[in-house]
Amino acid sequence: MTERFVFDNEHAFLDKLRELVGSGIDPRDIDYRAPHPVHPAEEILRVPPSRVRVFALVGGLLGAATGYGFTSFTALDWPLWTAGKPLVSIPAYTIIAFELMVLFGSLASFAGMLWTSRMPAVRTILSDDEFDDAYVIQVKRTNR
Repeated sequence: MTERFVFDNEHAFLDKLRELVGSGIDPRDIDYRAPHPVHPAEEILRVPPSRVRVFALVGGLLGAATGYGFTSFTALDWPLWTAGKPLVSIPAYTIIAFELMVLFGSLASFAGMLWTSRMPAVRTILSDDEFDDAYVIQVKRTNR
């Protein structure tokens, strides 16, 4: 059984959300739609932080390691001795490592966003109900 509450006012929406959570309804059973991000609603429902940041961290570290590794192995494979300077020079390779860190981190973040949101699943995006600029709370009553 699903109950639906529709509000035109953000304050009434947040008050009803507090009332529902305070009455003992599990926050996982509450789904809400809003015309813009409502951060107090996330605090009320105790939404856990996104896991996409882990994808970004792993992608960034992998990109930096790839940047340093690629340039170092290239310098060792084709040595160019110049004025007695070291063959593998970490400061010179930092720019390439940084660029690959940003590239791999952004691609991993995008892939992580697709993975965690289970995209592309058009049936979960499209809804029969369109609420335009209304705030909607849907409560699924389940026996857990």
